[in-house]
Amino acid sequence: QVRLIESGGELVQAGATLRLSCTLSGDTFTMYTMAWFRQAPGKEREFVSAINYIGDRTNYADSVKDRFVISRDNAAYQLYLQMNSLSPEDTAIYYCAARYSRLRGTFFLRPEEYNNWGQGTQVTVSG
Repeated sequence: QVRLIESGGELVQAGATLRLSCTLSGDTFTMYTMAWFRQAPGKEREFVSAINYIGDRTNYADSVKDRFVISRDNAAYQLYLQMNSLSPEDTAIYYCAARYSRLRGTFFLRPEEYNNWGQGTQVTVSG
């Protein structure tokens, strides 16, 4: 059974940087397309970024493009999200998600397309 554990969320000032991490256990990491979603209070869960199973192709929401960088270390079973130039609008719970897929160029942008989720890590950006 796949288990995802996120870490790295904290309270920061606007303009700061953070790196979130997610560890997968219970299955082979390279069988999964990985993604980050976020959910702000009173809003629906939204797509942030995804990376294919190899790690050579990525996809970003327009709101984070050019500020966030997704990456993965397949040897360590780790997923990362480097977040730069944070703003209060980035305040949310950030969730790691995994979908069993080895499609190199196909990305899944909706929460319902993922069946494995972490518990979330809180990111709060004060302005």
